[in-house]
Amino acid sequence: MRLSKHVAPVFALAAGSVTGYGFPDCEGGPLASNAVCNTALDPITRATALVKLFTVPELINNTVNTSPGVLRLGLPAYQWWSEALHGVANSPGVNFSTSGEFSYATSFPQPILMGAAFDDELIKSVGSIVGMEGRAFNNYGRAGLDFWTPNINPFKDPRWGRGQETPGEDPYHLSQYVYNLVVGLQGGLDPEPYYQVVSACKHFAGYDLEDWDGTVRYGFNAVITSQDLVEYYLPSFQSCYRDAKVGAAMCSYNAVNGVPSCADAYLLQDILRDFYGFAQDRWLHSSDAVQNIYSPHNYATPQQAVADALKAGTDLDCGNFYAEWLPIAYNESLITETDLRTALVHQYASLVRLGYFDPEDQQPYRTYNWSSINTPLARQLAYQAAVEGIVLLKNDGTLPLSSSINNIALIGPWANATTQMQGNYFGVAPYLISPVMGAMDNGYNVTYVLGTNITSNDTSGFAAAVAAAKEADAVIYAGGIDLTVEAEVLDRYMITWPGNQLDLIAELQAIGKPLIVVQFSGGQLDDSVLKGNASVNALVWAGYPGQSGGKAVFDILSGNVAPAGRLPITQYPGSYVNKIPMTDMNIRPSSTSPGRTYIWYTDVPVYEFGYGEHYTTFSYKWAQAPATSYSIHALVDGGKHATYLDVAPFATLAVNVTNAGNRTSDYVSLLFASGTHGNAPYPNKVLVSYARSHSIAPGTTAIAELPITLGSLARADTNGNFWLYPGAYELALDTSGVLTSKFELTGSAVRLTSFPQNTITS
Repeated sequence: MRLSKHVAPVFALAAGSVTGYGFPDCEGGPLASNAVCNTALDPITRATALVKLFTVPELINNTVNTSPGVLRLGLPAYQWWSEALHGVANSPGVNFSTSGEFSYATSFPQPILMGAAFDDELIKSVGSIVGMEGRAFNNYGRAGLDFWTPNINPFKDPRWGRGQETPGEDPYHLSQYVYNLVVGLQGGLDPEPYYQVVSACKHFAGYDLEDWDGTVRYGFNAVITSQDLVEYYLPSFQSCYRDAKVGAAMCSYNAVNGVPSCADAYLLQDILRDFYGFAQDRWLHSSDAVQNIYSPHNYATPQQAVADALKAGTDLDCGNFYAEWLPIAYNESLITETDLRTALVHQYASLVRLGYFDPEDQQPYRTYNWSSINTPLARQLAYQAAVEGIVLLKNDGTLPLSSSINNIALIGPWANATTQMQGNYFGVAPYLISPVMGAMDNGYNVTYVLGTNITSNDTSGFAAAVAAAKEADAVIYAGGIDLTVEAEVLDRYMITWPGNQLDLIAELQAIGKPLIVVQFSGGQLDDSVLKGNASVNALVWAGYPGQSGGKAVFDILSGNVAPAGRLPITQYPGSYVNKIPMTDMNIRPSSTSPGRTYIWYTDVPVYEFGYGEHYTTFSYKWAQAPATSYSIHALVDGGKHATYLDVAPFATLAVNVTNAGNRTSDYVSLLFASGTHGNAPYPNKVLVSYARSHSIAPGTTAIAELPITLGSLARADTNGNFWLYPGAYELALDTSGVLTSKFELTGSAVRLTSFPQNTITS
């Protein structure tokens, strides 16, 4: 293309690298007289004044995650990419010291296990600790202020390698989890004057495939109906971007309905900026996905790809594709100087809100130091998060272990796990308590035998395992899967137990000793054989339990604490993988699909979403039951002062949960709604509220308050608009419906939301 007369050729500058972090000198440096250093002004005005000083080459060179800054302005280099999925984590922006101060950070369980706790206050507290530790690392030049977490794509397909990073499969649950986590991380709800750190919710949108049957995430086109998009794939992002007001967003690798996410103005402008109200002091980035617009999506030439991404709203490219091709796009008039300045204003306005340009003595967050890392509260929370998430799937009374049991044979590829317990996106932990250590700390005499590996078919270790089991009072098999089977860029093809682990368990159960199987994993394994075998006395799922995992597991097994976690995902039979390809994004059942998640699955799961047993028994009674009838008009009129009609209250119900057994225990109240409203087919049921009651002593009663919003009862039409429909509804407590109630909504259907329609043609 011919250059415009007013456009001078622009060339990429060396992006450089970031080693350590500094802050601009707003007292005596070149920027001291610039409005960016004026704390009385708003972030957009301040950032605009700074970015106005950049030349076009300087603008371009700061559109990548390893931003060189502008030396002549005294603007330091900055690494935008730090990670903190379940603790400050190894990443380009994080630098752990080899020893001493800042050589570790608290390592919480993977989100899939924390999600199983169904404890919003716990998640908020974990977020607060992770944010504090991230800020402390930044204060000493060892991390950035922006952490690319959490992963809130719903875990709909059990084969997905990154499902472990998510809280589970249910959109309402994910929405609550991310809201509380982001508020904790950032230091409050859209806090002023400063963020603690900035969180970035990812991956927007429709992402849950790595590499399956020749389809890779970088080139996958996720075909999603508007109805499925708003009911399933987007609620967690709406909660994050609109309600929790997160500071940053990440577009995804895949395309949605033919357009790569990072080049999709419908996603990034119409939905994110306009519909969700993602403000101009917040920024959006890719994760090396801009280049994928060119290849393998084959959507545009390299220079057109970067132009499409920038104009769609991708402010920053993780990688060098922007640095390499934006100069060419600029010289060919595919982008303007205004496009570049808009992107950088988003980024630097965010840094203004982080106090990057402000006096240190005015910022309490700048006082965080090494003493802020792995505090006693952080250690307790890491342990509590693991304990609360562990799920008891089966128990014939063998658990908790009898006091007469002293000698334990601890067998399996997870029995002596350390870093395995962290899963992926992990940092250096202060300590890692393995199951062996947890058993010993509980006073057991432990004989540890590996027996077999995760995917091994070698039986040479079986004899030693069987011999140890024969000499023991009880046998604990600790197995499952790990990052060798499920991980980023590694999806599964089978959801059954790998290798010969079940063969070893069969030999152990034949001995006749009490046998407990502890399954570690992010995605579920088909436990049908174990569930139906009376010789397997108990079955426990422990996820990836983090730094205190071994202690948490054995405190559960020994009865020091009682289990109350609930499965955050459906455990499907192994045959499920033959019934629907990973690439099928439809949630609803059809002639070629049994449906996805507990909401739509039409076959019988091995263990359903929300399942979890206890060491005690409970009885239930409504403390505040729903009315028999509600006027839709009155409900909508009563919610007119809510920020958004879909979050307006329907009612706050309450249940008396009485411990009728003899062990103190938590209890998670899961409240589901069902009915035949809106377009067929109709969901089996949907989670509309939950609450975790803590430490209910025998003979005492806890009151679980269960708020329900109008949006939780609504359904989407084919255009993605949510409607509140008249008709009969049923509420059921717990997966088995231990307490139910029916009510009717009267009047005409009312539209709660007007979802933007895609008028952009690719």
